[in-house]
Amino acid sequence: MNSMWLIAREEWRYWVRSRLARVSVLIFVGLIIASSLFSTLQTLDARHQRLHQQEVAEQTFLSQPARHPHRMVHYGHYAFRPPPPLAVFDPGIDVVTGQSIFLEGHRQNTAMFADARAQAKAGGFGILTPAMVYQILFPLLLIIIGHDIVAREREARTLAPLMGQGVTGITLYCGKALALLGLVGVLALPVLLVSVMSVLLGESIPAGLFLTLTYALFLTCWSALLLLVSFAFKTRGIILAVLMLFWLFGTLIIPRIAVATGDASFPTEGKILTDLRMKDDLREIGDGHNDADPTFSKLKAELLAQYNVGNVEDLPMNFRGVVASTAEARLTKTLNDYAEKRMERESRQSRIIRDFGALSPFLAVGHASKSIAGTDLKSHHRFLREAEVLRFGYVQALNEVHAGQIAYSDDINRSSDQGAEKRTRVDPENWRVLKQFRFETSGTNARLARAAPSLSFLTIWTLGLLGVGVLLARGASP
Repeated sequence: MNSMWLIAREEWRYWVRSRLARVSVLIFVGLIIASSLFSTLQTLDARHQRLHQQEVAEQTFLSQPARHPHRMVHYGHYAFRPPPPLAVFDPGIDVVTGQSIFLEGHRQNTAMFADARAQAKAGGFGILTPAMVYQILFPLLLIIIGHDIVAREREARTLAPLMGQGVTGITLYCGKALALLGLVGVLALPVLLVSVMSVLLGESIPAGLFLTLTYALFLTCWSALLLLVSFAFKTRGIILAVLMLFWLFGTLIIPRIAVATGDASFPTEGKILTDLRMKDDLREIGDGHNDADPTFSKLKAELLAQYNVGNVEDLPMNFRGVVASTAEARLTKTLNDYAEKRMERESRQSRIIRDFGALSPFLAVGHASKSIAGTDLKSHHRFLREAEVLRFGYVQALNEVHAGQIAYSDDINRSSDQGAEKRTRVDPENWRVLKQFRFETSGTNARLARAAPSLSFLTIWTLGLLGVGVLLARGASP
C-alpha cells in the first residue's frame, strides 16, 4: 500500500512541475469556467423569460373582451417550456428543438424558437456547453497529461530499478491508477459545483449527485483506457497514436455511424408527403365550421331522434357548437395518431443511437447526461403531449360554451343581424376554462431509469478496461 501511495505521489509531483500539464489544465479549466458561466447566464435568462411569457400569455387570453367563443378558439394561446435546472450544464437537444408552441383550434403547430440562435449571439461559442467540454475535450486533457505515465518511466530507465526493488506490475498499475483517480477527482469538481448550483435552483440532490458521478465514471473510463494502452505499448508515439485513434473513433466517427444507422433503420417521412396523407384523412372528418356538411348528417339525425324534434333549431343546444366539438375530437385523434407515429420513429432512432454507447463511451455519457438533466428527447416529447392536452382541453371547453350558451338562430344570423351578433358574444368569464400551464421536469427516478442503459454501458466499459489493464500489468516488464 505504501508503494502505491509513493508512486501516486511522485506522479502528482511530476504533473505539478510539468509545464505542459500546468498549461493544459489552465486552458481546460478556463474553457469549463467560460462555458459554465455563459451557459448559466443563458439558461437563467431563458427560464425567466419563458416563465414570464407563459404568465403574459395567460393574462392576455383571460383579459380578452366578450367575443364569440369560436373566435377565441382561433385567437389561440401559447405554451412555453422553461429549461430545467441542470440545463445549465447540459442543455441537450433543447438547442435544436423549439421551446414554445402556438395552440389553436383545428391544428397542431410545431414547437418553434429553438435556442440555436444563441450561437450567433456568442459568435458560435453557444454550442460549447460544459457537457461538451467534458465529453469531447477532457479526454484529450487526460491523454495530454497521462499518455506517458508508464512510457516515461521506461525512457528514464527508472522502471527496471523500481521493479527490481520488489514493486510488481500490479502495484505499479494501482499506483498509477490512484494518481489518475486523483486527477479525475479534481476534474470532476466543476460538474459538482454546477450540480450544487442546480440544486439551489430547484433540482433534486440525487439528480445532481448522479450527474457528477456519471462524468466521474466517464473520466475514470478514459483513465482505465489510458493505463491499458500505456502497459500494452512501450513508446510514447505509439501510445499517443492509439489513444488519439480511439478518441477520433469514439467521439467523431462512431456517433456519425450511429446517427446514419438510426436514420436508415427508421427513416422519417418527408413533411410534404405526411401533410398530403394527413389532408386525405382529415377530409373524411368533415368541416367543423359547416353544420350542413354531409359528414355530420348521422350526428344530426341521432340528436333529432334523441330529443324528439324535427329541426336543429328546436334542439336544447346549439347544433353548430356540437358539430365544432365533434369535428375537433375527430381531428385531434387523427393529428395525435400522426404525431405519435412521428415521435415513435424519433424514439426508435434515439434508442439505436443510445445502444451504440456499447461501442463509444462518448455516446453513452451523452445519453446518460441528457436523460439525467431532463433535456433529452423523452422530455421534449412529453412537452409536446402536455401542450396538446392543454390545447384540446380549452378548445373543447369553448366549444361547450358555444353549444350551451348561444342560440342556434343567433349563431346562423350573426353575420347579417347586428343584434344577433351581439347576443353571440359571451361573458369573458368563460375564458377561464383555460388551465394554467407550467411544464415541469420529470421526476428523478424516471430520469435515472432512462439513463440506466447508458450508465450500464459506461460501467461495463470501465470494468472491462480495468480488467484487461490488470492482466497486462501482471506481465509488465521494463
